[in-house]
Amino acid sequence: MNSALHRLALAAALVAFIVIVLGAYVRLSHAGLGCPDWPGCYGQLTWPTEAHEVVAANAAFPDRPVETDKAWKEMAHRYLAGTLVLLVLAINILAWRSRTVPAGLRGLAAALLGLILFQAALGMWTVTLKLLPVVVMGHLLGGLATFGLLLWLSWRSSRMNTATSARMLAPVRGTILAGLAVLVIQIALGGWTSANYAALACPDLPACQGQWWPEANFPEGFTLWREIGVDYEGGVLDLPARTAIHLAHRAGAVVAFVLLSLLAFRLVPAPANRHAGAVLLFLLLAQVTLGVLNVALFLPLPNAVAHNGVAALLLAQMLWLTYRSRPRRTPGYV
Repeated sequence: MNSALHRLALAAALVAFIVIVLGAYVRLSHAGLGCPDWPGCYGQLTWPTEAHEVVAANAAFPDRPVETDKAWKEMAHRYLAGTLVLLVLAINILAWRSRTVPAGLRGLAAALLGLILFQAALGMWTVTLKLLPVVVMGHLLGGLATFGLLLWLSWRSSRMNTATSARMLAPVRGTILAGLAVLVIQIALGGWTSANYAALACPDLPACQGQWWPEANFPEGFTLWREIGVDYEGGVLDLPARTAIHLAHRAGAVVAFVLLSLLAFRLVPAPANRHAGAVLLFLLLAQVTLGVLNVALFLPLPNAVAHNGVAALLLAQMLWLTYRSRPRRTPGYV
């Protein structure tokens, strides 16, 4: 039964990754409000396509006329997210019906179900609160947390023995945990940058607006809770506030790059850890390159979406290292 749970969790993790990438595509193509209501789209299960449906939708939502190219993207994301909810529900049914599944795995499955339901609520609030930045960022982090927990569940439900890897990675476990913490903070900063449309606040590199330290309003840029009812599509912050957000993301990128590079170079010399270190270094260099190209090429959509996808893969690699470096515990240990 644990092998079935392992396969189902892996499949759900793959779907979660696709949902994350598709969500980035929806957000970055400005289709987050392609359907102004929830869970349907202009009151339909799909989206308006026929002429009479479009006329009726425009009459019902005069402030948000139908844009078919945005509506289908948003609904495709919702349907795939709904599939993920069903997969997490199936994981719970499988985990709780079997007496052979340890209590720790059951608890992890239950936590996943709670998280995915909260994530669905965040998806609804993203629409109903008109892209309120803190909700958009929370939705992104919730998706990544779901992806990470599904991976963790898949590893825990496998027959893999990590005793040897735990001994090999023990000297760098502290660096692994620090790197994971820094990466999560950096991903949150990236989500805040995207939610506030601050990616191009600094259109040049390595300086910003032709200066090493331009005018930046950090208190305004990092005010988390804002007025409800405002349409936040396109962003509402002035340039100094967006500049502060962008500068913080750049600074976080430098810290993350240095720490994760140090970890990678500590892993590579050991034959048992060489592959993990090489993968980490490759993903790190790819992510930095994509970040630089976002600025240099003025945020091309494929590049920006790839930046989100590689961030998720970096998180997966750091979680994998965290899992493999765990000291051995009791069988029910999560």
